[in-house]
Amino acid sequence: MVTRQWHFQHDAGRPFAETSAELIAAYPAEAELIRAFGARWLETFAGPTAGTHAIVQALADAQVPQFAITNFSAEFWQIFQPTAPILQIFRDVIISGREHLVKPDPAIFALARQRFALGDGDAVFIDDNAANVDAARDAGWHGIHFRTAPQLRRDLRQLGFAL
Repeated sequence: MVTRQWHFQHDAGRPFAETSAELIAAYPAEAELIRAFGARWLETFAGPTAGTHAIVQALADAQVPQFAITNFSAEFWQIFQPTAPILQIFRDVIISGREHLVKPDPAIFALARQRFALGDGDAVFIDDNAANVDAARDAGWHGIHFRTAPQLRRDLRQLGFAL
């Protein structure tokens, strides 16, 4: 019942109150658990992948401008953002739930190009989802499929970043 597909609706901009009401109507016996998902949502995060914050900080120390595009509920972003001070390094973040656009939709990359003032080849897009990386490449950016922090460091060094 509480599936990735159901939760992905939040990333696309649907409010939790709306999606949870629909789910409760379909599964009334589970109403308490469905409501708990929203209230305890932060507990679903395992934390950052080891080594990634150090890479973000190293790029910031090297004066590399950083931006983000994230598939994230606007409501849950408000809860999550204060728990991740590293996000302050990013000059701007496109949150899918605010924009009602999700990766890998080309429209979210077009929005990012415009908002971040980026042209062809001006950006390196990093994501753990290969479809999102392919969409960024189609948008004219370099793409790195993230697997581990050491691999990301190697890939960034190959592109000329001093890390």
